[in-house]
Amino acid sequence: QVQLVESGGGLVQAGASLRLSCVVSGRAFTAYGMGWFRQPPGKEREFVAAITYTGSSTNYADSVKGRFTISRDNAKNTVYLQMNSLKPEDTAVYYCARTRTSYSWSAYRSANDYAYWGQGTQVTVSS
Repeated sequence: QVQLVESGGGLVQAGASLRLSCVVSGRAFTAYGMGWFRQPPGKEREFVAAITYTGSSTNYADSVKGRFTISRDNAKNTVYLQMNSLKPEDTAVYYCARTRTSYSWSAYRSANDYAYWGQGTQVTVSS
């Protein structure tokens, strides 16, 4: 059984930084791409960032490009989202997800390409 557990969310002021972590249980973490999505209050879930199984390729939403960095530590079965220069519009519940497809060179932007999801962690950025 694959389980994903996010942590690292919190309440911060605009301009601050946070690092989210997502620990993935189960086998074959190293074979799958990972992604981060978020759901702002009253809005649909949206793509934030993705990384391939090797970590060699990443993909970012335009709204976070240059401020957020996705990375992974395959030895720790963990994917990270480093968030810098946070803005009030970054306020959302952040979810990590694991892809359906193994050994893919694509860093997927669509939620439909992900099969397993965490429970989410709240990030609130005050102005």
